[in-house]
Amino acid sequence: MGLVGVNRPSEFELISALFAPLSGEGAFGLLDDAAAIPMRAGCELAVTTDALVEGVHFLPTDPAETVAKKALRVNLSDLAAKGAEPAGYFLALSLPARLSFDWLKAFARGLGEDQREFSVALLGGDTTATPGPLTLAITAAGYVPKNGMIHRAGARPGDAVYVSGTVGDAGGGLEILTKRSSGTRISRNEEDLVSRYRVPTPRLALGRALRGVASASLDVSDGLLADLGHIADVSRVNITVAAGALPLSKPLRALWGEGEDAALKAATAGDDYELAFTAASHGAVMAAAASAGVVVTRIGKVSAGRGVALLGKNGEIPVRRAGYRHF
Repeated sequence: MGLVGVNRPSEFELISALFAPLSGEGAFGLLDDAAAIPMRAGCELAVTTDALVEGVHFLPTDPAETVAKKALRVNLSDLAAKGAEPAGYFLALSLPARLSFDWLKAFARGLGEDQREFSVALLGGDTTATPGPLTLAITAAGYVPKNGMIHRAGARPGDAVYVSGTVGDAGGGLEILTKRSSGTRISRNEEDLVSRYRVPTPRLALGRALRGVASASLDVSDGLLADLGHIADVSRVNITVAAGALPLSKPLRALWGEGEDAALKAATAGDDYELAFTAASHGAVMAAAASAGVVVTRIGKVSAGRGVALLGKNGEIPVRRAGYRHF
């Protein structure tokens, strides 16, 4: 199906003009039906896919560059959680006719900037037209030492629970964007939160440093409690998180306050793309964090049992919804 729209070239002209320049080794200039990913001795490929839909994962008013960067970075974040080093990615675009060529150029520019920052290249993909919202699906592959991937299963009673960076910022940014009327001035602190929502930071260096240190790991996409629940489920353990230990940024505290209500919102908001993980050795975790240049906070513990709980000063805090659900 062709992709001719308002001020937009055909599908193959689009690929040639915008995406072929982003292609890397093994992509054959995006002129073939498949890519060949060069392998590394002693390594295997970790592969992940995330789809982003306009109105669900990003707003229709978000800049094209940040839409591109978020689409790539959420996939790189999955690789980070597995301890992998990015090798390349595939991009499938379903484009509504209303998107102009200028928008698509800005989108490709955002991808190019992130490719340079994270040393990754486009390997292939697909472009189609859609009568629905803009939809992007990226499949990313990364190298990890053979049998060295950090899984969700592996948390053990006695392990501590950690999270990188701060949590809740993206939820605060989304709240600002959706509750403020058009043209309302956004403060410097609020801009920081909006940026965290639009352009997350994949913790790739930390993920690699956690190989052999973390017993289980994932990235925080749907919400810290919801995602820790996945570790608890597959590891068949209980995880408790101390509300007072959650790392909240100054901009978020200015927006939501500092009490347990703010901690609950931060723990269930999602879209942070920080790493949440378990480990037995606190010293090894701190050494890994220092080597990666990332702040890591101990927020809870693993014990026998099942499920996840958020603990406050007076016991367990009721959680109506642990995170975002698509269905």
